[in-house]
Amino acid sequence: MPTSHLVDEALRVQPEADAFPTVDELVAAVRRVHEAHPDVTRVHRVGTSRLGEPIEAITIGSAERHAVVFGGVHPNEPIGNITALHLIERLTTDRALLDRMGYTWHVVPCIDPDGMRLNESWFSGPLNRPAYGRRFYRPAPDEQVEWTFPFAYKKAYFDRMMPETVALMRLIDDTKPAFMCSLHNGEYGGVYYYLSRPEPELYPLLHQIAAGVGLPLDTGEPEAPYVERYAPAIFGMIRSEDQYDFAEAAGVDPTDRQAGGSSAAYAAKYGTLTLVTEMPYWTHPDADDDTLLTRTYADVLREQAEGLRDIHARLDRILTAARPDLTVRSPFLRSSEAFVPMLAKAAQQSEHRAGHPDSQRPATVSERFGCLDMVHMFRLRWGGTLLRTLDGELAIGNGTPVIREQRAAMDALYETWAAEAAEVTPAEAIAYGKLAAVQYAAILVTAAHAARCD
Repeated sequence: MPTSHLVDEALRVQPEADAFPTVDELVAAVRRVHEAHPDVTRVHRVGTSRLGEPIEAITIGSAERHAVVFGGVHPNEPIGNITALHLIERLTTDRALLDRMGYTWHVVPCIDPDGMRLNESWFSGPLNRPAYGRRFYRPAPDEQVEWTFPFAYKKAYFDRMMPETVALMRLIDDTKPAFMCSLHNGEYGGVYYYLSRPEPELYPLLHQIAAGVGLPLDTGEPEAPYVERYAPAIFGMIRSEDQYDFAEAAGVDPTDRQAGGSSAAYAAKYGTLTLVTEMPYWTHPDADDDTLLTRTYADVLREQAEGLRDIHARLDRILTAARPDLTVRSPFLRSSEAFVPMLAKAAQQSEHRAGHPDSQRPATVSERFGCLDMVHMFRLRWGGTLLRTLDGELAIGNGTPVIREQRAAMDALYETWAAEAAEVTPAEAIAYGKLAAVQYAAILVTAAHAARCD
């Protein structure tokens, strides 16, 4: 079907949501859709979480070509919860759309229910940055479904797949999808996309989708410095091989890694076109401002590196002081022990980039925003995670003097960081339905394009 006609059609019916669906609500919603449309749907178990929870997919349609869509790969990114339910609802109620797309769809609304449940306390009510950070949870890299696929490159090797990852691997192997979408979202800034291969015909359509709901593109600092930029706010997928090479060039041990490959890398053997659409909870005009500054890009990178080193030093001091009294290897402790050291490595890599000749050019407003907001984001993410680590010890009665002292220190530091973030980048949440509409439209447009190229 012509992809150019799909943008307006996809954005015409936007989901309404004032909260992110919880895991239980996702399961119940999928069951309701199946009961209402048993002629075109099938609900089936694809795996089991580490804590023993069934993981289910809903299959819609009976075409020979397959599409796989899954959310919860990073359980702190629940915009995809709304998107998954909207996609399921549209495909089952608009049979003409289902027929025109020409796919059998396999949708897993949440592939990591254990991790998502640890974020659900901020899913309802107004979303503000300080409260979000205090209740934030992102798994350590070796506990992320997205980054625990098999990987072997140079001296690196990873094969510690989690049950959730194995479930997703089986689904990919069974369906050999022509199109796949891993549902992600960012935090602050604008809209940007990842594609598993260059597809120039898609770029103007993906840009049109963001404009269609009045959201800026994020044209500044890429999420990772080694990704290929296909077009403004459109990138090639993050690849573990490129991460290895970049770390090696920056003088960081590339084998000191806990993660493996991505879902997109795993599906590539089937010729799958994979899409990731990243949307912010909060937006800012600087995210799409290409005005040149008098400061160089190298200056901005060095400022970012200084900020990252400061976060590492402060969090590492608290974690080191508390460690002898910690009694539970909670998910929050495992996350803290993984990400706090990574801050020092990230600072080293930013310094390495600042020394590159290409970084001596003037920086743009959007690049400065992206670089410096990463510092605020990591302060609140990893400061909040360390707070949850210490709160967990207090919750089980382990209120030693050291735990109480370090918890008080972390709480005061977090409040300072939250106030600074609010002053520099005031946050007003975007309507959730608008964000899900962007993901949904991008899914339809990219899937239709993949079908034409299949």
